[in-house]
Amino acid sequence: MDTDSVLLVFGALAQSTRLDVFRLLIRHAPDGLPAGEVARLSAVPQNTMSTHLAILTRAGLIKAQREGRSIRYHADLDRVQALAVYLLKDCCGGDAALCDPIIAELSCC
Repeated sequence: MDTDSVLLVFGALAQSTRLDVFRLLIRHAPDGLPAGEVARLSAVPQNTMSTHLAILTRAGLIKAQREGRSIRYHADLDRVQALAVYLLKDCCGGDAALCDPIIAELSCC
C-alpha cells in the first residue's frame, strides 16, 4: 500500500456515516449486506447511502457484488490488513515485544 492509497482510505473514513458503515460491514464479514439493509441499519436514506458506498468502494475499503437486482457490499478485509501493516510496519523499532499489546487487542477469537 502506498501513501496515496492510505490518504484515500483516510479521506473516505473521515466522515462519521462512512466510518459507521465500514464498521457495520466489518461486523457482517464475510457475508456482507445488501445496500438497502446497510441504509436501513444506518438510518440513512438510500440515495445518500449510495454516495457513501461509492466513496468507500473507490477507496478500496468495500466491494460490491451484484445479486439480481440488488447489490451486496462486503468489507475488503485484505485491504484492511494492508492498511494495518502499512501503519504498524515500523511501530516497534525492532523490538517485537512493543507490538504485543496491539496484537493482543486485535486478537478477537
